[in-house]
Amino acid sequence: MFKKLLSSIGIGAATVDTKLAKAQYVQGETVEGVVDIRGGSVEQHIDEIYLALVTTYIREIDDKKFEEKAVLARYKVSGPLTIAPNETKTIPFQFALPYDVPVTLGSSRVWLQTGLDIKMALDPQDRDYLTIEPHPLVAAFLEAARQLGFRLRHVQCEQAPRYWQRRLPFVQEFEFKPASGPFKGRLDELEAIFFVSEHGVEAILEIDRKARGFAGLLSEALDMDETLVRFTYGPSDVASLAQRLANAISRYS
Repeated sequence: MFKKLLSSIGIGAATVDTKLAKAQYVQGETVEGVVDIRGGSVEQHIDEIYLALVTTYIREIDDKKFEEKAVLARYKVSGPLTIAPNETKTIPFQFALPYDVPVTLGSSRVWLQTGLDIKMALDPQDRDYLTIEPHPLVAAFLEAARQLGFRLRHVQCEQAPRYWQRRLPFVQEFEFKPASGPFKGRLDELEAIFFVSEHGVEAILEIDRKARGFAGLLSEALDMDETLVRFTYGPSDVASLAQRLANAISRYS
């Protein structure tokens, strides 16, 4: 009985360790790995083994910023099972990453939280960080922006207005600064968010024009110098993406 009481607070209880086939993935790619469970000092019944894909984003309340956790997806690895004292079990898994998992650039972090759901006990957990590379179509946009002289300055997940929210309460913003090329001196910055699907990308661009003269300064003070542009493209547009992006920006700068 004493051992059971100890296991209920995590002493001598089962432990869990998730091992991934690799640590670096692309948005939408399949993740494969195994969950290793080792029994503690007493037999324990596990109701469920799960993986939660987790990230953080910035939420603003009354001009104060807070970091919030968001569960992007939850995957069931196993149903009920019993683990004997010192017994080991290995359970394989695989799942596809969602297309809206944040890229791990800037302050953005993504991890897998593994948990054993055990009644009347402290649930054992394990955390494994992932490196998420941009989807090939997002990577193509980043390269097109670089060709036009933009430098990626800041990447962050932030709470989204309702009209931008899709499946998640936040979006990942990519902020570019025109360091050279045709838009240096014409724009203050370019911001982009990406909605990726298996067919293509819908990008929302915020084009921040550089203030010129008194009228320009007045517009800047009233936030009238910013224009939102919907920019869509697919695999067949990659070769001409830099030119298409330049044309879209030129119309509003």
